[in-house]
Amino acid sequence: MKEAAGEANMTVITIVLIAIVLAAGIPLINRLMAQTQAKSECINNGQTWVNGRCQ
Repeated sequence: MKEAAGEANMTVITIVLIAIVLAAGIPLINRLMAQTQAKSECINNGQTWVNGRCQ
């Protein structure tokens, strides 16, 4: 029984750690995607992307 309880605890810990990594990663991915979209729109409009701004 002790082994099963320990395995269940490790499963819970693993699930919690995965959730923490996802919670930290999703905003980062969203920000990167938004920045990539802004760059693409800038370049598609015939402008250039310099220092994080469309010129």
